Amino acid sequence: MSSVLPIDLLRTFHAVVRMGKFSAAAAHLHKSPAAVSVHIQRLEAVAGGRLLQRDNQSVILTALGKRLLAATAELLRTHDRVLADLHGTALTGRIALGVPDEYAAQVIKEILPTFTAAWPNVVLELKMGPSNQLREWIQQGKLDTAVVVQPRQLTRHDTRVLMPTTPVWVGPVNTDVAQHDPLPLAVYTAPCVYREAITEALKVSGRRTRLVLESHSSQAVIACVEAGLAISLIDRGKVSARMQILEGLPAIPEHDIIFMQSAESHGDKAVALLARAMQQSFRL
Repeated sequence: MSSVLPIDLLRTFHAVVRMGKFSAAAAHLHKSPAAVSVHIQRLEAVAGGRLLQRDNQSVILTALGKRLLAATAELLRTHDRVLADLHGTALTGRIALGVPDEYAAQVIKEILPTFTAAWPNVVLELKMGPSNQLREWIQQGKLDTAVVVQPRQLTRHDTRVLMPTTPVWVGPVNTDVAQHDPLPLAVYTAPCVYREAITEALKVSGRRTRLVLESHSSQAVIACVEAGLAISLIDRGKVSARMQILEGLPAIPEHDIIFMQSAESHGDKAVALLARAMQQSFRL
């Protein structure tokens, strides 16, 4: 009897990997943790081995899990695109979407092309800005939707969480720039959630600092750190091979990357479909 890879099981597997925990994936998928566990067990039976190593804190992909994740990402996108093709041409609309610079490349390259191919008559208008600014534009009705990062304590039970993220201090590999006094920093231009976290944490610790770089560009911040000029705070999932995670600096609380909507956009079918696409495909 031939085996098949059910789409709903693959969807659950990708959600667990993206969210980092079974409980978070369960909330994300509106399923019970037990149902998520059953989905993973069924998928492991089809795959022929363990896909995930799990403990109380996180999940780690096995070698087989890494292969399955890489092999099925495009399969899920193709499935959604084909399904949408059957119904998508009749849907029309216009969505103003805000995205922070640090997440723009992933959204533009991996999510929006599939969405626009599936719903060709929905016009997307993309606007860049820091999370705090995007939140203001949502509240003012200047944007319909936005991807925003925020401290975990601001996340409510009804918040649409794309994925949790852990901000970490990073410096260049093989250098001791973090020991310099004053501490050299590369930061985003205000207003910025992570810049606020940096400022507050180092103020409490009493460390003296100096700004080496202030920029809207995530690539500029990353380049400054990799070049050995400064340290910064970025998502753990964006730490490059030319960086190291720094110990001994003040702990930063967990954050969530969320999908926000303006009050006027609730009930809009095109926005609902974009929200679903974001939840299914967003990752660092």
